[in-house]
Amino acid sequence: MKKLSDWLNEYSESHQNTLNKTIHWICVPSIVFSIVLLLWSIPSPGILTDFGLNYAYVVMFLAVFYYVLLSPTLAIGMALIFSLMGFFAQAIQLSSPIPVWSIGLIVFAIAWIGQFYGHHVEGKKPSFLKDIQFLLIGPIWLLQFIYKRVGIPL
Repeated sequence: MKKLSDWLNEYSESHQNTLNKTIHWICVPSIVFSIVLLLWSIPSPGILTDFGLNYAYVVMFLAVFYYVLLSPTLAIGMALIFSLMGFFAQAIQLSSPIPVWSIGLIVFAIAWIGQFYGHHVEGKKPSFLKDIQFLLIGPIWLLQFIYKRVGIPL
């Protein structure tokens, strides 16, 4: 398994352009949240709902487990972010007249258009086309900048 530094360095190679980086700060969290919304809207079997869970929680748990293997510190940050996303997904589900899945689908489509535009400007293909795991690296690539800024070790 690659080390965290290897993943982050390789991801950084195709994210040098300032506009592309800015787009990523908007679109990567939007894509993650849209996936949470889409998973939130899938009817869950009794085994999950008996424990107050749904597919979004299961996928978020698996992602955090993956992050623990790379960096327990970043995993904690992502667990907090996922908790907030779950809170907002539930709030949207309870209060919005628009179905959660349709909000998730719209955000997903718009954010991916932004991502591909950013990579067009960058002149490099998105990293996940090389390795699908980069879809999980994007969020912690952003989070590591926040950690560095506030002095939290990776």
